[in-house]
Amino acid sequence: MVKKIAVIGAGSWGTALSVLLANKGMTVKLWVHGKHVHHQIAVARENTKYLPGVMIPGNVFPAQALDEVLNDVEATVLAVPSQYIRSLARQISPFIAKDHVIVNVAKGLETGSLYRMSQVIQQEISDARVVVLSGPSHAEEVGRGIPTAVVSASPNKTDSEYVQDIFMSPCFRVYTNPDIIGVEMGGALKNVIALAAGINDGLGYGDNSKAALINRGMVEISRLGKAAGASPSTFWGLSGIGDLIATCTSMHSRNRRAGILIGQGKPLDQVLDSIGMVVEGVNTCKAAYRLSKKHNIVMPVTEQLYYVLFEGKDPREAVEELMLRDRNHELGIVSDDYDLFQ
Repeated sequence: MVKKIAVIGAGSWGTALSVLLANKGMTVKLWVHGKHVHHQIAVARENTKYLPGVMIPGNVFPAQALDEVLNDVEATVLAVPSQYIRSLARQISPFIAKDHVIVNVAKGLETGSLYRMSQVIQQEISDARVVVLSGPSHAEEVGRGIPTAVVSASPNKTDSEYVQDIFMSPCFRVYTNPDIIGVEMGGALKNVIALAAGINDGLGYGDNSKAALINRGMVEISRLGKAAGASPSTFWGLSGIGDLIATCTSMHSRNRRAGILIGQGKPLDQVLDSIGMVVEGVNTCKAAYRLSKKHNIVMPVTEQLYYVLFEGKDPREAVEELMLRDRNHELGIVSDDYDLFQ
C-alpha cells in the first residue's frame, strides 16, 4: 500500500483530499502557500479559510517548502487552480523522479495554448506519469466523508488503477477510464455551463430553463470534446453528465454562485472578489470559445456566455438570442461512431 503522498495546494479540494488520504492511514505532506493557512492547519488542525468545519488529522503535515513536501513520496497530487498548473509544474520538475505519478485534480483549459492540464504537466515534466482524477466531487462533502464517486483517467491502465487504489475508500469510490481527453474536457467545460446555469438563477428563471440549459450544455461539451479526440460515451459518465449536474445545481459550486451574481447584475470583477476563490469557468469559457472557433464547432451557450463575461452583453439579451436561434431538430445518438447530439 502507498504510504506517503504529496498534495500540492491547500485550497478546499487539496485539503479535502488530504483528509481523505489521511483517514486511510497514509502520511500526507501538504504544500501550503499562505502563512496564515499554514498556521491554521499546523496549530488548529482546520483550514477555516477554505474548508471550515473539517478537522484535519495529525498525519497531514503542512509545509511551505516544495522540496520538503516532495521528498520521499510515492505520488504527488496537484490541487491548485488550472491557471497555476504550468508555473507550478515547472517549479516542482527538479524534484520529480522519472516515472513518478502525478495526479491532477484541477479542472480547466490553459487560455494561451488551449491545452488540457495533463498536456501542460507533460510539457513541463516529460518523464512523469500523469493521471487525472475528476467527477462530481464537492470538497465540502468529500471532507466530511459523504459518499462520492469519481474517475481515474489515464491511457495507461496500470497508472489509472494505481491511483484508483490510492483514493478508493468506503466513502470515495473510484472508477477507471482510459479516455483522459474526455474526462478532462468534461471536467473543464462543465464549469462553463455551471456559470450559465447560475446566471439563469440570478435572472430569476426557473427549472424549465435550467433543464434546457444543462441539456444543451451537454451537447456543446460533447461536440467540442469529440473534436478534441474524446470518446462521446465518456460524457455520459461521472466526469461528464455527473459532474455537470452536480455543478449546475449546487450552492457548493463557485461557478454557479458566480453566475447567480452576474445574473443579478453584478460586474465580473466584483463577483470574483466576492467569491474569494478561483472561478475556473471564467478562463475556461475564454478557452472554450477560442477552441470552438478553431474547430468550427457550434456552441451557442458558450458563445453567449463569452459575450456576457468579456464583452459586457446583457444576460437577458443573451437568453433571448439563444431562444430565437434558427429552428432545429434534436437528435440524440448514444454511439462512439457519431456525435452524441447534433
